[in-house]
Amino acid sequence: MDNVNGHAGFLRIPPLLRALVRADEVWLALLAAGVGICAGLGVALINEISFLMHQNLFQLGAGMELSETPRLDPLRAIAVPVLGGLVFGITLWLLAKLRPKPLVDPIEANALYGGRMSLTDSIIVAAQTAWSNGVGASVGMEAGYAQLGAGIASWLGRNFRLRRNDLRTLVGCGAGAAIAGAFNAPLCGAFYGIELVIGIYSVATLPFVVIAALLGTLTVQVLGFSTPPLSVTLPVDVPDGTYGIILIEGIACGIAGIAIMRGVTLIEAGFRRSGIPVWLRPLLGGAVVGLLGCVTPQAMSSGHSALHTYIDVRFPFLVALGLLLAKSVASAFSIGAGFRGGLFFASLFLGAMFGKVFAGVISILPFVPPMPVGFYAVVGMSGVAAAIIGGPMTMTFLALESTQNFAVTMAVLAAAIAATITVRRLFGYSFATWRFHLRGEQIRSAMDVGWIQALTVGRMMRAVSMTVRPETSLDVFRQEVPLGATQRAVVVDANKQYAGIAYPAEAATVTGEHRCVQDILHHQDHFLLPGMTVKEALAAFESAEADALAVLDGPDTRQVLGLLTEQYALRRYSEELDRRRREVSGE
Repeated sequence: MDNVNGHAGFLRIPPLLRALVRADEVWLALLAAGVGICAGLGVALINEISFLMHQNLFQLGAGMELSETPRLDPLRAIAVPVLGGLVFGITLWLLAKLRPKPLVDPIEANALYGGRMSLTDSIIVAAQTAWSNGVGASVGMEAGYAQLGAGIASWLGRNFRLRRNDLRTLVGCGAGAAIAGAFNAPLCGAFYGIELVIGIYSVATLPFVVIAALLGTLTVQVLGFSTPPLSVTLPVDVPDGTYGIILIEGIACGIAGIAIMRGVTLIEAGFRRSGIPVWLRPLLGGAVVGLLGCVTPQAMSSGHSALHTYIDVRFPFLVALGLLLAKSVASAFSIGAGFRGGLFFASLFLGAMFGKVFAGVISILPFVPPMPVGFYAVVGMSGVAAAIIGGPMTMTFLALESTQNFAVTMAVLAAAIAATITVRRLFGYSFATWRFHLRGEQIRSAMDVGWIQALTVGRMMRAVSMTVRPETSLDVFRQEVPLGATQRAVVVDANKQYAGIAYPAEAATVTGEHRCVQDILHHQDHFLLPGMTVKEALAAFESAEADALAVLDGPDTRQVLGLLTEQYALRRYSEELDRRRREVSGE
């Protein structure tokens, strides 16, 4: 249908309409509204598919969600995720044959490709997420929601031929609208799009994301799929003396988030080292989830319905700890085995259980003011999710819109910031960027670094007008390359391989008979390659202590392609930085 680098077809947009969207923010706002509606429809569709699969495969009671049911038929609890994992594994094997390139998600698309995503890949991810969740795997639905919303946004934006920055904004609109519709929380969705997908706050982008989030939420509400607020007992005011405990809980949430992310990675690495075929791994992961589901169905699916059902329930300490461990293991094995999904939804239930465990621990301390257990559950929910997802404002607004309690929201903000700082200080990555790091991608956020990848040495270098041989005498060299003709000369040997750089100014000061260019060569082992980015080139200049370096086709062949100066590379880098700054600020 389309691909990341190709042009999206299918829509015949009149040139006048394309020009209006590119020139007038009002038309871009209307396009963002359309993206919000489409994202809301996608959320409703995925929800309905997942719900019907749960109802029919697990034989649940009318209107009952999987993770909130008290108990399951053990045979179905094991058979459905095992067989569902087998089917999913086979489709993964087939997909690897048909589409070997990795599927690009919204964060990666905005960071590296200027918002360009494949709609076909997005539909595949949404279908995989719905299937994974539908067969009981302990994965979040946000991966499918955000992927589909962002994929539609990218497809529309490319058909309208939007500028790079506008396309990135529209992708954030699609992802934000999907999350807003999923949680019935437009502010949460808007900041999800800004913090996690666009990567920077900007007055120039905020209105479009908010419009899309509002329309996404309204669409889901009209279709009857909106999520009700959390029914939880919370204090009217949070005593000032409690904030010290809240910060401690936030730090503990950060550590718990790191442990969960590390656990997923360890399970994934274990499957990879084991030599088990990729198509068989989801079956084994499904078996672990099924066994845990026999003990407690709360370990299965995303856990969103369980969060609403049990957040205000006071569990015995060991029960809360057991639920936390069961859900953590189920999520780690689901994602580590290859099921498609995220940790956003799962992290909310994990955080709520962690808050209950934390409340049980501090309840033995005499100086801690008594607070409802739901209070620590809400703080833990937001703290663990902020640690894993990496969006403190996103989680703060989710708490505000879910509880409608401003006093608790301030406590949540403190815990979310403490958790985020803890993760950045001790770990350095959110779950999404950590997985990019494991793949070798140096992405720390959705900030646009794709332009750096595109600004390569090959694009900046200039041709070498003349070269000299190393055995050329200095007398001849001074005649052929007089002072003022050029600052430097590239030297190549008889095989036309790079030998170094010679400076005419230095040749003018060197005296003596039988002296040749070989005697004044510099940077023989320092050179650039055409695929290097501008940042890599600048690092090479600094390492070589050179103001210019030759560009070679490869370290083995050493054929000279051109020359690049540090001054020009710095100028181009500064120009691009300034251009991106002006785009972000709306100038």
